[in-house]
Amino acid sequence: MTWLTTRRQLLAAVAGFYALTGIAGAQEMARPVGVVELFTSQGCSSCPPADALLSELAERNDVISLAYHVDYWDYLGWRDALGSAANTARQKNYARALQKASVYTPQMIVNGRTDMNGADRSRVTASLDSMAGTPDGLQVDLSLQDRGDTILVEVGAFRGDAGNELLDAHLVFVDFAPRATVEIRAGENRGRTIEYRNAVNQIQTIGMWDGTAKSFEMPKSELVKKGNGCALLLQRVDREGRPGAILGAVAITP
Repeated sequence: MTWLTTRRQLLAAVAGFYALTGIAGAQEMARPVGVVELFTSQGCSSCPPADALLSELAERNDVISLAYHVDYWDYLGWRDALGSAANTARQKNYARALQKASVYTPQMIVNGRTDMNGADRSRVTASLDSMAGTPDGLQVDLSLQDRGDTILVEVGAFRGDAGNELLDAHLVFVDFAPRATVEIRAGENRGRTIEYRNAVNQIQTIGMWDGTAKSFEMPKSELVKKGNGCALLLQRVDREGRPGAILGAVAITP
């Protein structure tokens, strides 16, 4: 199996990767118990409590927390300053994979497996707790290492029994802004100033995985967006390329 799709795709994927060695104190998280992905919008009056919960989760050293700001509520009068069509597309692909009739905010997805209201603290934490150390949790080790001119990515072997499904696992790169403060001047949240955590700027598949231990190096020559964080998600996809269970993950924040 080809590990990287093409050199061109790889370079395009890492063009938004932040300058790892240029940030003093950049730290790689220990192996997390789970990944939470919040789909949110500055134009949604129900989202601030979920944004606050994600901010709390972002302080944990055992959870990777990512906020995808969508753009379909922009018509309500405020254009989400962190929103993008790519984030909306990821949520819609999740909806199809999870057999949901529609998308909504705030939606939290845990380990790519189950969704819930992103402001439901008890359900979010219960989902993380129930998946930790189980087949529904993260079962594959990932690590990132600085090697001067390159970044070395190491992916461990799968320790479970999943058959040929592993042939449809992708390595997904996510670039995110650790903190962003936005003064909302219109729409349902008019007059509020909110600090957002881990807002996703870019998400792109950079490789494929066959279930065995793998390693590869990414060039740092085109690294930009100093000050950002990044995450790598090892995620199953279905036959139509829609996201599924997250098997492993690693994040580095400045």
